[in-house]
Amino acid sequence: MPQRPSGPSEGQDSSDPQVLPATQDHSNVTPQSTTVEPYLLDTIRKREPSSDHDQTHRSVDQRSTPTQPASTPPVRGRHGLPLGPSTQGTASSTIHVPDVDPTYRWRLRSPWSCSLSTALTAVLASALLALMLYSFTTLQLDPKGCDMCYMRPAFVSFPDFDTEHTRFASKYSLYMYREGGIDEDVRVKGVPVLFIPGNAGSYKQARSLGAEAAYYYHNVVRHDPGARNVGKRPLDVFTVDFNEDFTAFHGQTLLDQAEYLNDAITFILSLYHTPERSFRDGNLPDPTSVIIVGHSMGGVVARTMVTMPNFQANSINTILTLAAPHARAPVSFDGDIVRTYGGINHYWKTAYTQKSTNDNPLRDVTLVSIAGGGLDTVVPSDYASIASLVPDTHGFTVFTSSMPNVWTGMDHLAITWCDQVRKSIVQALYDVIDVARPSQTLPRADRMRSFQKWFLTGLEGVAENELAHTELKTRLIVGADQGTILPQGERLVLRSLGNNGHAPKPYLLPIPAAESETRKTFTLLTSESLSSHGATLDVLFCTVSPLHTVQAGVLHQATIDLSGDSTSPTRLACRFSPSDVHLLPASTRHSTFPHKKDAPPFSLLCFDYKDIADHQFVAVIDNSKKRRPGWVVAEFSDSSESSYRVDLGIPRLLATGVDLRLPARRPTMVEFRMPALDSSLLAYKLHVPRTVCDTPELFAPLVRQYVTNVHESKYFVNVTDVEINLHGVAPYMPPSLSGKQSSNGLSMQLWSDPTCNTGLDVSLRIDLLGSIGKLWMRYRIVFAAFPLLVVALVLRQQFKLYDETGVFMSFAESLNQCIGSSIPTTVAGLTLLSVVLAGLRSEAVAGDHHLIEPVRKGLASMLGNEDNELLLGLADTFFWFLVPLFSIMSVGVVVVVNYTLVCITHLFALVFGAMPFLKSRKEGERLPAASGVTSTQQRIIVTCILLSLVSTVVPYHFAYVVLCLVQIGTCICSCRTARDSRIEASYNFYNYVHSTLVLLIWILPINIPVLIVWVRNLTVRWLTPFSSHHNILSILPLMVLVETQTTGRMVPPARLHLGFLTNALLFGFAAYAAVYGVSYAYVLHQLANGFAAWLVALHFDASSLSVKQFSTILDNNALFNSALRQSTSLRKDLDQFADSASPTPALQGQISASLTSFSRTIDDYGKLAKQEPVATKQEKAFERLKAFRAELNDYREQFQRIRSVNEEMQTTASRTELLGRRPHHASTPENPYALPTNNHTPNYNSPFAPSQPRDPNAPYRPNAYSTLSSPYASQGDYTRESHAFREQSFLAQTSTQLDEFLDRGRNVLGDLGHQREILKGTQRRLYSVANTLGISGDTIRMVERRAKQDKWIFWAGVVIFVLFCWAVLHFLR
Repeated sequence: MPQRPSGPSEGQDSSDPQVLPATQDHSNVTPQSTTVEPYLLDTIRKREPSSDHDQTHRSVDQRSTPTQPASTPPVRGRHGLPLGPSTQGTASSTIHVPDVDPTYRWRLRSPWSCSLSTALTAVLASALLALMLYSFTTLQLDPKGCDMCYMRPAFVSFPDFDTEHTRFASKYSLYMYREGGIDEDVRVKGVPVLFIPGNAGSYKQARSLGAEAAYYYHNVVRHDPGARNVGKRPLDVFTVDFNEDFTAFHGQTLLDQAEYLNDAITFILSLYHTPERSFRDGNLPDPTSVIIVGHSMGGVVARTMVTMPNFQANSINTILTLAAPHARAPVSFDGDIVRTYGGINHYWKTAYTQKSTNDNPLRDVTLVSIAGGGLDTVVPSDYASIASLVPDTHGFTVFTSSMPNVWTGMDHLAITWCDQVRKSIVQALYDVIDVARPSQTLPRADRMRSFQKWFLTGLEGVAENELAHTELKTRLIVGADQGTILPQGERLVLRSLGNNGHAPKPYLLPIPAAESETRKTFTLLTSESLSSHGATLDVLFCTVSPLHTVQAGVLHQATIDLSGDSTSPTRLACRFSPSDVHLLPASTRHSTFPHKKDAPPFSLLCFDYKDIADHQFVAVIDNSKKRRPGWVVAEFSDSSESSYRVDLGIPRLLATGVDLRLPARRPTMVEFRMPALDSSLLAYKLHVPRTVCDTPELFAPLVRQYVTNVHESKYFVNVTDVEINLHGVAPYMPPSLSGKQSSNGLSMQLWSDPTCNTGLDVSLRIDLLGSIGKLWMRYRIVFAAFPLLVVALVLRQQFKLYDETGVFMSFAESLNQCIGSSIPTTVAGLTLLSVVLAGLRSEAVAGDHHLIEPVRKGLASMLGNEDNELLLGLADTFFWFLVPLFSIMSVGVVVVVNYTLVCITHLFALVFGAMPFLKSRKEGERLPAASGVTSTQQRIIVTCILLSLVSTVVPYHFAYVVLCLVQIGTCICSCRTARDSRIEASYNFYNYVHSTLVLLIWILPINIPVLIVWVRNLTVRWLTPFSSHHNILSILPLMVLVETQTTGRMVPPARLHLGFLTNALLFGFAAYAAVYGVSYAYVLHQLANGFAAWLVALHFDASSLSVKQFSTILDNNALFNSALRQSTSLRKDLDQFADSASPTPALQGQISASLTSFSRTIDDYGKLAKQEPVATKQEKAFERLKAFRAELNDYREQFQRIRSVNEEMQTTASRTELLGRRPHHASTPENPYALPTNNHTPNYNSPFAPSQPRDPNAPYRPNAYSTLSSPYASQGDYTRESHAFREQSFLAQTSTQLDEFLDRGRNVLGDLGHQREILKGTQRRLYSVANTLGISGDTIRMVERRAKQDKWIFWAGVVIFVLFCWAVLHFLR
């Protein structure tokens, strides 16, 4: 039985089928029955012309059989293509090829095919993408309110921090910041602070922090007499130059920076031990730790430092990060960065979950993460959350919009220079340092209280009030006629201050009794500052002093006597805590944004009853000595009146919204809690209408929105219409470390003027258009993963049809079919999976059904979804529609990319086709094999060189980019070949390589980031290789596949079981891209690499594959391409030889050598043709061999004929040149002294003619050559000297010609020597190629062994996958 060829179009990959001229008319061609091989019985199809104007005809064999009867109906397959009757067990069989609709065939192979559903999907996807980008760039945007900062930077370098201290000294540098004009001392003298720049960040970003630290110490701290006593010293700000490394893209770079920074900390601490480099009090202990401030990825590097082997214990105890993505990697394109993140986060989680505190290596470390909010479009601020890493006792996450006196969001870079933020950070750092301790900082608990005071609003409930810890240091004496004691439950309202003239005026609010009022809250809001005692307004919490205490008078450090002339004053023991005062942005009718300094901020005191239950009065003292504007509102309110809980789900909120009616008599502050509104994917609109008051308004409505899990607060002043967006529950975020609910939903606090006795309507709606833009920041990587789902399904449809019919349809047509079949089905399954995963993860299901909880945990553990990494990464079933939404967008993006590639390939094909020197000169060059522009040996050599570079110097991502460029060239060549030949095999091959190109293009973004890092390292001369990116197996299958396609080889149709495996592989690829692609995008490259390995395996028959046959196939193709090139070169040389008037001997020698080389190539090709295992290919190889031999004989005959003609012409020219020096004619002898003449009649004026005509009758006839009649006797005759001179000239010219002949001989001899050197070089190259082929044979044998191992691994994976599917279906059913 004959062996199976490579495919149904085998004659078009590396052998030539018989192709009739395109202009031939086939309208009368009768369908023929054709004898074919058995494997073609189910795959043969009609070879009809694609149109009436462009007709081609292909036959599987040249042997014809009787005509098909007209009555026999055509047999068609699943896809409408005709199939012949299958005859099993025979070597050959006869089938009948019926007619096929040319339009359908053209649509299958046309790359421009576009169905109505595809067009509608693309338009819808484009509209959705445009709407998303429009919403992202224009809607729900936070206002920008950062003030600029100014500095005079100076950096002190440390050249002695060299390779003796760290192995990265040649790549990175260490600097110390000094502010010009303020602190120019290069010695260290304070507390070390290390600033770490982020991804592509500069060390100069530390200047804003360093300048503010210098100015704050110079203008404030050093003038405070108590600051020095409590250990306050200047901050020594250090920074590191990472040469703007791309840390976010590469895990190894992150680890290198962490290792370098640990060495830098050791060096920094050593500076304080060196007397000549330190200016510190000798009584102070040497520092043992450094404060870390990290921006972006610098914050992640700071957390990585404590996990490194070279970390010095206790050298870091305080870490402040700015816009750092702690929770997960910003991009998952690099496997190292994902694994590094996993290892770091696991270390921190494990450390803080130790049962014993002593076992926790991070027990003294505090971590504060500061996020920029919605303006940060580089890294989602959701990722800045550390709730999954650090307990509340050791750190927290806060947004800049929450920080007092900042109250604004900021972008990724502005957070490093924003004036408001840097002031808060510097003040907080000075509050926590203590140089009297070796750690240079306060204990952890004190540090946490200081950070909460400076960074939180104070309204979160996590900070402890200081009032209970304050002593009763103030004695207040109030006269009966001077004080005003308000009735129980009455509100204090002061519309102006200084109403009592020059004397202070006290107002006493009695605190309700505990028995009757246990749910009361005290609130005081004023436009005045309450930060210090004795200001315009004082607020004291007082208790009636006992009599013995009053008589002793030793418990009070200050006395406020407001009794006047009263005879029976009331004496109160009071306390005051300025740290419990909370600042709010001023809200007036002229206010625009909270960060604007249009008016002084409001002061707020808010206490629960339990915090002030030990007191009896709240004393509000107006210290103004003259009337001035200002207001105060103080009251006790019931929590039932001031707090509303809205239990409304998202679907109902979407349908109806929320409308609340606040009564006219309401508390100053009203709070709304909506637990269901916790998603960061939704945006809202709040409307508070303006009210008309009977009395002048104290202040405009003020709104604070907040979420508790990340301490995000936003203030809105002068409220009417408010856009609300939050960072609550975000996709792919890991669960909280404490195990509690990650968010209590959206809450809002509304402060309104209580004196305006008018009801207030509040409405809340979901902003659908604004919510669409929030999807971009959270799901950007989806658009790198979901399109691969579409591409894999399209490839699956292509190979499925190709295995059944032998037609490899275009990517566009396959996409048309998938949009109506496999894509909707897959999307529906993924949607159902998202609902199931969200339902199993939701806390409601887990809490109500305890039987489901083990299943939920087991499924999450089995799928690796414990950290919400699957599919959408959400636990809310409401967002099920995101799967079809992203799928539609992905289909549209794939459509656009596909047609873009088609346009590019066709454009270049047209350009190259218009170039005369690129046009095919023979029909064989129009076949797919014409894509091979280099020999197989050369490709093997180049491939081996590239693999060696990948294994040593360059990452495999560089080789991947090279493969993409090569594939683009192959696609262009195949497109031009298909357009020129218009045969179905060429279209099959073009569609095949185009689909491969589409897959490579979608994998390309995953490889680009690491390549950028490598190029960046080259620019700084850092040539250390990446150990994790030099695995040649990560690129070898793709490389072999691309190189195989450059030869023009078409993948053969797979057998039934192999086709099933192809479908399974592509479907698994698609499923992984959708389920795990966002969190583990780097694996998609490996999956594509594995699929490429499978295609390479399909290119060869597994039953007969061997090293010898593999080498034979490669050599056969190489010799064929080499013979084609030699034939073309000989034709050009012969044309030049024929057109040259005087061809050089070098050209003749070149043609002779080319003929000899061509003859040897033909002989080698004939030997390999005899070893061809495929019968059909062997037959076509013999036909090619016959044609080559005919061409060789023709070239030899032409060369001999042209050479003979040239030799004859050269002989004639030489003889003419030689004899033409003494021109002679019939009237003159061949005498060198004769004067030439052209007359055929006697010329008696000739010097050699007689002087008189001869008269035979004359009696006396003088001698014609006598002296008297000598030719020299007349005036025109020559003298003897003239004859001698003419002879001398003749001899000189002869000598010159002989010299010229000698020079030509020497030139010919030199050319022969040069050709000898060329032949020697050719011999050396042949030896090198022979050695390389030997090495390639060893490599192939190694690949064979590896293939066997991979086969076992593959089948084991199949078994595991089947078991996994069974388990999922079993437990979910």
